[in-house]
Amino acid sequence: QVQLVESGGGLVQAGGSLRLACAASGGTVSSYAMGWFRQAPGKDRELVVGVSIRGGNTYSADSVKGRFTISKDNAKNTLYLQMNSLKPEDTAVYYCAARITFAFDRVVKTTSGEYRYWGQGTQVTVSS
Repeated sequence: QVQLVESGGGLVQAGGSLRLACAASGGTVSSYAMGWFRQAPGKDRELVVGVSIRGGNTYSADSVKGRFTISKDNAKNTLYLQMNSLKPEDTAVYYCAARITFAFDRVVKTTSGEYRYWGQGTQVTVSS
């Protein structure tokens, strides 16, 4: 089974940028549909951005459209989340997750229960 390890979180001022990375081992990012979720205190875990298994389709939550971008680097076996124009409401623990699906599936699932493998999370704090 694939193991996922996030990195790149930290403290940033509003308007700044961060890039999160999710390194995979024991499996390849090209073999899974993947997503970045976040969970703020007292709130449900939500999908922020997701990508289909072959990378042809992406999903972005309305709250991050135009600011966050997801990408797979198959050569580095790593999933990335580029976050620009950060806002205090983006403060949360960010998790990467992998979903098992068939090779030509173009769907991006938005519910956490659809994802089988999870990283440990990385804290992102945006100060105002």
